[in-house]
Amino acid sequence: MSVAFRIARDEWRYLFRDRAAVFSLLLLTVLTLLASFNAWEHQRHANAERARYQTEANQEFAAQPDRHPHRVVHYGHFLFRPLNPLAAFDPGIDGFTGHTLYLEGHRQNSANFGDVRQHSLLLRFGQLTPAFVLQVLAPLLLVFFGHAGVARERESGTLRVLLAQGVRSRELVLGKLLALAGFAALALAPPVLALAGFAVSSQAPWQPALVLAAGYAAWLLLWCLVVALVSTLARRGRDALLVLLTAWAVAVIMVPRWAPDMANAAVALPSRFEDNIRVQRDYLALGDAHNPDDPKFGAFRKQLLARYGVTRVEDLPVNYKGVIAMESERMSSELFNRYADAAFERQERQNAVVDAFSWISPTLALRRLSMASAGTDLAAYRRFLEQGERYRYDLVQGLNRIQAESLRYEDDTNPDKENRVARTHWQAFPPFHYTPAPLADSLRRAAYPGVVLLLWLAATGALCWFAAGRLGRSMR
Repeated sequence: MSVAFRIARDEWRYLFRDRAAVFSLLLLTVLTLLASFNAWEHQRHANAERARYQTEANQEFAAQPDRHPHRVVHYGHFLFRPLNPLAAFDPGIDGFTGHTLYLEGHRQNSANFGDVRQHSLLLRFGQLTPAFVLQVLAPLLLVFFGHAGVARERESGTLRVLLAQGVRSRELVLGKLLALAGFAALALAPPVLALAGFAVSSQAPWQPALVLAAGYAAWLLLWCLVVALVSTLARRGRDALLVLLTAWAVAVIMVPRWAPDMANAAVALPSRFEDNIRVQRDYLALGDAHNPDDPKFGAFRKQLLARYGVTRVEDLPVNYKGVIAMESERMSSELFNRYADAAFERQERQNAVVDAFSWISPTLALRRLSMASAGTDLAAYRRFLEQGERYRYDLVQGLNRIQAESLRYEDDTNPDKENRVARTHWQAFPPFHYTPAPLADSLRRAAYPGVVLLLWLAATGALCWFAAGRLGRSMR
């Protein structure tokens, strides 16, 4: 057995003779299991509830009586966002974004009813999930029980004896690091088992789950290196503890809280109320689709008459009101999409600012990797909204087409005549099905934060190696 492994074995004996260390590890394991069960139960209940609501919304939409197609446009429809299979491990921004989308004509709504608005304000400070336990609590455990690894040998005077007996300083530090890494592996095992359970039970692809496991393993290994480095440099154990607690508070708590504020200051994001005012102003400038004589549609009217070779809208082979509704919906949807794309572009720029802080705090890189792999980041939320908007547009335009092709213009403009079409028209519309992002897209979004974590590992490992080499010379 090599010297490093013998030192690691002795360090393990020392750690497991410490009842506080054993109790803390058991407590972390229990906390992880409780968090995993709670997250799994929440996801199971939420998915079942949303599936039930979606079925009810589909049935109510199809059960409408025979009526005018434009009445159906304003009746609207509801879409409910399903949870990603790995969201139980890391819910990401799902608790802060809505999951219910109301579809209606002439409007593009955002999703509503986020968990943060429905629960206690404590939810804003972090949910108890396996990801939260590993991101915040597990590094603290490593700090408390690994800070004195090398510093203890220096304080007790055994470091000089070990070096005099031929133990190399790098072997000593490596042994302490191996022992702490084994301790971290025990802390990592329950969340990884829970992650495997989430992936298997929901039949999720194994690649994102593997990326999640590798990312959190790199995260804990990084903290093992940081703890070993500070313990090697510190003269006393309490000095190492103070430095490590400060580093944990800054990297895990402060910078992740400050970075979004800095991003918001660098890239201002208009409020939802301000955006709605601007959208409504530009929408009104397009013209009134409910008034076929609106002069803002004059050019379109002339083009339509010329296309069919007639001089009056009454002579068109289609219902002019339905055609105007289709043109207005096309124009308004382009307007809505332009504003939505601009808002998401600002948010992506804010995320880029936050990503820059990951070179100061690797916690931000880990969170980005975790959310991208779990499918709970901004890109996944945007994908749901864009798919919902495409479905809304096809639905509204389908109803407008029914009005244009199934109703006569003379009848549609006669206030004394009821114009109804059979409800079988809208019963034929397909239900909404959300399509998750391709696997390659999720892995691509996780690549950059993964590289940042690896560079942190490489830099910290190099510093630890250098400090370990100087340890022997400092004792001479």
